[in-house]
Amino acid sequence: MYEKMKLSWFSNLKGDTLAGIVVALALIPEAIAFSIIAGVDPKVGLYASFAICVIIAFTGGRSGMISGATGAMALLMVLLVKEHGLEYLLAATLLTGVLQIIAGYLRLAELMRFVSRSVVTGFVNALAILIFMAQLPELTDVTWHVYAMTLAGLAIIYGFPYVPVVGKSIPSPLICIVVLTAVYMLTGMEIRSVGDMGELPDSLPVFLWPDVPLNLETLMIIFPTALMLTVVGLLESMMTGTIIDDLTDTKSDKNRECKGQGLANIGSGLIGGMAGCAMIGQSVINIKSGGRRRMSSLIAGVVLLMMVVFLADWVSQIPMAALVAVMIMVAIGTFSWSSIRDLKKHPMSTNMVMVATVVVVVVTHNLAIGVFVGVLLAAMNFANKVGNILYIGSEEADEGSRRIYKVVGQVFFASSERFGSSFDFKETVEKVTIDLSRAHFWDITAVQTLDRVVIKFRREGTEVEMIGLNEASATIVDRFAVHDDPEAVEKLMGGH
Repeated sequence: MYEKMKLSWFSNLKGDTLAGIVVALALIPEAIAFSIIAGVDPKVGLYASFAICVIIAFTGGRSGMISGATGAMALLMVLLVKEHGLEYLLAATLLTGVLQIIAGYLRLAELMRFVSRSVVTGFVNALAILIFMAQLPELTDVTWHVYAMTLAGLAIIYGFPYVPVVGKSIPSPLICIVVLTAVYMLTGMEIRSVGDMGELPDSLPVFLWPDVPLNLETLMIIFPTALMLTVVGLLESMMTGTIIDDLTDTKSDKNRECKGQGLANIGSGLIGGMAGCAMIGQSVINIKSGGRRRMSSLIAGVVLLMMVVFLADWVSQIPMAALVAVMIMVAIGTFSWSSIRDLKKHPMSTNMVMVATVVVVVVTHNLAIGVFVGVLLAAMNFANKVGNILYIGSEEADEGSRRIYKVVGQVFFASSERFGSSFDFKETVEKVTIDLSRAHFWDITAVQTLDRVVIKFRREGTEVEMIGLNEASATIVDRFAVHDDPEAVEKLMGGH
């Protein structure tokens, strides 16, 4: 137990500490921006990021992953806040946490295995594009100083690792933020800083139970928003977990992550914070800055709160150009550049799934819709491919009085029409044998098609024999087939 805790928390203390500081600095403007999107005070997003970061460090299923207030969640809160106010948002946040804990116990994270690699790649690329697009307002209608500072920041980020001795030991994004902040303070140039984003809180958060009536009416108001927050939050967290798994070559416990996200959101709601989830941008910053263990998330949350409450005068001096440079680095590092090269090598169906996921996420800014479209397309492509792997051959037997049909492949809704049209019902034979020893029947559609085949042969006066059904297919056929029931046959074939 001690060794496991030591590995999870203290085996990478230096890397986690430095990475946590970088992440804390990157969290501040995003938390403020997402609060503004949701229509609430900046401290709602900052308190949320603090609470979620700290709690998920203890309860999450993926070390090294950063969670906090996110844009995807903020967009879902706008209508609730506008119509009912902050208190109802806090109540929805608490309900979101409860629903996420229930999802964890129901092991709904197992559904992630139905998300194909092309959907994950599309999700990653879409997020990279959204992260970059989110920086454009800071680079539009500004003076040349902003561009110069941003380029200088990128030069530091990509160049500092090559500096002898210290280049590999200190995260370059941290150096970028410190250097550009010093330049900004010394020169007094007129560019936007963190302080211009919104007022930073001047006190520690306190326990805050939502001031809403505890009745069915309140539940009906907050439930739709809480349900959407639950789905989007878990989806983004699970997808981010998969990406960090790949980056670190380690595995995560996604069901534990569901429960952890739920506990974190409950904690956030109880101190006046909004709902949040895993953040791919900050998670990538953490990993690339050397963060690997749970300590990095804990330090990020604690440092964030200490900075905005006790060091607000200094934090407000951080130029936005420095943080824009860091986020551009994240966007470049997050985007799967190999996926562009793979467009020539991968099948068109795979490329369509990836591109569709990217386009839908970028256009709608809704991760759930994009992933749903990608999964749906991938499922349709899979069904189409499997449906085409169906062969039905035939041969004469008993001197032309009997025909044997041999069925090879999967019979289900996508291949049932092809199965039904492969038999010659007008051929004059006494008996037809359908060999199903190398076939598998999957659903009701397949069974109904088999019924139609048998009934059509019998109406032509042909005796039908089915052989070789495997146990699973025989079970579904015996349960749902109706070709031996005269009344059901009439209904199936259009009678009354």
